[in-house]
Amino acid sequence: MNVNKLSKFKTFFKNRWVKFSLAAAAYLLLCVVWTGNLWMLLGLPLIYDIFISKLFYKYVWRRNDELRRRNKVYNSLYEWISAIVFAVIAATLIHLYVFQLYVIPTSSMQQTLLIGDYIYVSKLAYGPQVPNTPLSFPFVHHTMPFSQTKKSFSELVKWPYHRLAGLGKVERNDAVVFNFPAGDTVLLENQSVTYYDVLRDYERMYGVGEGRRRLGNEYTIISRPVDKRENYIKRCVGLPGDTVMIVDTELYINGGKQIPIPGKQHRYIVKTTSPLSSYAFDKLQISEVFCNGLYYEMFITEDVAEQLRTMSNVVYVTKCIAKEYNPDVFPHDDRYMWSQDNFGPLWIPEKGATVELTADNLPLYERIITAYEGHELRVDEGAIYIDGVKTDRYTFAMDYYWMMGDNRHNSADSRFWGFVPEDHIVGKASFIIFSRDADGRIRWNRIFRKVR
Repeated sequence: MNVNKLSKFKTFFKNRWVKFSLAAAAYLLLCVVWTGNLWMLLGLPLIYDIFISKLFYKYVWRRNDELRRRNKVYNSLYEWISAIVFAVIAATLIHLYVFQLYVIPTSSMQQTLLIGDYIYVSKLAYGPQVPNTPLSFPFVHHTMPFSQTKKSFSELVKWPYHRLAGLGKVERNDAVVFNFPAGDTVLLENQSVTYYDVLRDYERMYGVGEGRRRLGNEYTIISRPVDKRENYIKRCVGLPGDTVMIVDTELYINGGKQIPIPGKQHRYIVKTTSPLSSYAFDKLQISEVFCNGLYYEMFITEDVAEQLRTMSNVVYVTKCIAKEYNPDVFPHDDRYMWSQDNFGPLWIPEKGATVELTADNLPLYERIITAYEGHELRVDEGAIYIDGVKTDRYTFAMDYYWMMGDNRHNSADSRFWGFVPEDHIVGKASFIIFSRDADGRIRWNRIFRKVR
């Protein structure tokens, strides 16, 4: 009886109409409903032909099968090529829509994430983004292998921002991977620096027009689409509609202190009566330290600072707090006398919200209006014009986020370049899949550790 039922079950699923129905249903759910792209309905005739009519096989592909049967060399070559093509397509789709592996290159998230950690970044967490530039070389980001300057993508085809449905939304204090917002413009010969930082330096030295001209003469300046900008990872401390403020390094969200982050670090100056031993550094897990005689500059947590204060040869441990105006801090305007440690209050724009524009608050939203949301902006005799229309209001088309590194005094984050638009969000850092230190030693205790 059981054998008979199993036989009927197998026969049912061998039916070509059943196979077609299952394949068509899966295709509709994944390629039409999930993507929201009705053009993908054009793929249904192809699925029908594969399972039912088989016209393509009859008039085209049958010759390939006949050649494979007659020629062993051709058959072997065909199997290798088809396996490689399948692997490349499958890996590319997984990379684009499911997850991405990302290696931590800097100490901006220390101690939460260490240099050499390989993290699993879930793109399904917030919904994968359809690529802006679909024509690109597989498995590389923006530059071809064995080259420092040749781009790996073509902009002949450009798709607008579209995010597929995900498992959730960005939540406060998530560790988020995103495309670097200030990476839209790049100095090709010196990609390790931010174009806008260098431009501001040149303008301070030579004036606005002359500084820009000199920078253009000294470097090749290129632009990059959103999906080809550098990947950054920071903690999302501010959500759309939040108000952020920093007072003497303490971060406040909507008037309340940020919840404690165990790995959060700051820069401290430590004075001792005798040198600190390497054993002390290892025991306290201090990896970033600079020594000048008996004075030490360290990037450490408050808990480590308290432990240092109990040591007999330590005179004092003082947190460094920037109180003076820093022109490199967002919005880079002396109407906002902010520093990286004393900042705000600043409201984070949310989609659909309308703000009243004035000459004073325009520096906060100018880049959103022009670079991120693509409008033409000019100020003429105190009046603000957007796309040629005089206005005193602006309605935001996207949500924005505020990102900060856990290593607060060694992190280039939103304090320096501002808001992160929703179309720059790549995915959520979920867990550490592998880790090794600068000497190549595997950190076994970090493997498969969840990113918190």
